[in-house]
Amino acid sequence: MPDQLTSTLMPDAADAGTRALRVILAGPRGFCAGVDRAIRVVEEAIKAYGAPVYVRHEIVHNRTVVEELEAKGAIFVEELDEVPPDGHVVFSAHGVPRTVPAEAARRNLLYLDATCPLVSKVHREAERHYADGGPDSRHILMIGHAGHPEVIGTMGQLPPGAVTLINDAEEARTVQPEDPTRLAFITQTTLSVDDTAEIVDILRDRFPLIEGPKREDICYATTNRQEAVKAIAPECDLVIVIGSPNSSNSQRLREVAERSGTKRALLVPKLAALDWSVLDGVNSVGITAGASAPEALVQEMVNALAKRYTLKIEERTVKEENVTFRLPAPLG
Repeated sequence: MPDQLTSTLMPDAADAGTRALRVILAGPRGFCAGVDRAIRVVEEAIKAYGAPVYVRHEIVHNRTVVEELEAKGAIFVEELDEVPPDGHVVFSAHGVPRTVPAEAARRNLLYLDATCPLVSKVHREAERHYADGGPDSRHILMIGHAGHPEVIGTMGQLPPGAVTLINDAEEARTVQPEDPTRLAFITQTTLSVDDTAEIVDILRDRFPLIEGPKREDICYATTNRQEAVKAIAPECDLVIVIGSPNSSNSQRLREVAERSGTKRALLVPKLAALDWSVLDGVNSVGITAGASAPEALVQEMVNALAKRYTLKIEERTVKEENVTFRLPAPLG
């Protein structure tokens, strides 16, 4: 789909600062279908069962979202031993190891799994390649970032030793699997598209018989948001990515912007964290948001800019999104 471009002036531009500032809003940006679904799982669970509903880890990596859900009656915990007997608990969008729902069932906790369906797809791929450890089993190389909840959850679908983590291209060049003829690879869903392609090329070159996903593991939302940033970055003196520091997809957007031609790219959790001096000498700024960042944070940023500058705003959309996911049983 070709880029869509609209150009408008802020309605109150006459009351704004005298210096003009071009603002390009990347689209798509912000919430993806998996994040929207996870948030709705918590909200609907509170409606169905009453507060409190416990959530293991941040439901998505965004403090604004977490705080809004806390205000509605969610309590966020690190581990299940913080949930009282017979409590209701939601697992985050990133997915959990198999041991977590097993422990919840053992403790008679009613649990709701808000794992993104696209992450669950990777789990099923890992199980298919492992094939119960039988004669058709393949050792799995997982491309991802150590310590990320999604990686922990995916590797935790299989017994220890069944998966080797590949963090970067260097590890792809040096990994020494026991049987190079019986390999498969899977990936974290929120990686840099370009970095992952480089790693996959290295693995395929070293191990020609390696099997990959039937469909791309990097999710549609990650891909689309990175493409949108690539489209605007060359025209921007500064790109602001709204997202939390622990959000993998938000960090990748900042990196993509830096590589795609902008003079500078910043990751900013929300308006209050913005150092206004970064806009000194800036004539054009691009704004995007990670897949776990609410659109309200984007609008807050734009409104604050409008109070300081005369804005020319362009909405640049590289692809429309209409993906939705059903809620899990018993909410769906």
